[in-house]
Amino acid sequence: MERLQADGALVQLSERFTNSAAFGALFREGMDLVEETAAYLDGAGRNEAKALDRAVSLTYATESMRLTTRLMQLASWLLLHRAVKEGEMTLGQANREKTKVKLSAADPGPADTIEKLPSQLQELIHRSMSLQTRVRRLDTTIHTPPVDYPSIGNPLVPQLNALKAAFER
Repeated sequence: MERLQADGALVQLSERFTNSAAFGALFREGMDLVEETAAYLDGAGRNEAKALDRAVSLTYATESMRLTTRLMQLASWLLLHRAVKEGEMTLGQANREKTKVKLSAADPGPADTIEKLPSQLQELIHRSMSLQTRVRRLDTTIHTPPVDYPSIGNPLVPQLNALKAAFER
């Protein structure tokens, strides 16, 4: 359910998500993955790439570029929503700014190609795809406009009025 009614006031659950522990955990996971990937690509990954044959080396370069692009887009989305949490912008402003973020950016190549890459790079690719799937789902949940249901009042009122009228006689 997208909205709750309490004391007659509607509350957007999507606006509260950025203040939740779940968002905090997702934010940390995303930023940690960005740092871990950068450290790998600058260190062990660079050494592993040198040992690959020419065809796999080209795949390594392509997939590391896709991975980096994907993570930068995810980090941008997470930072926008952290700004909402910190009160630096409204959810509406984040919604307008997020149009610059491409959550479908840089999907990896075919699985049979990925399987030829070093295992640590494969793991980083899979983790980034998992994070991307969760962020896409959250993005849809947070930024889909709420459904406006027509106010029909209390459906029991006509029955209560009929009972009241019957007993008043």
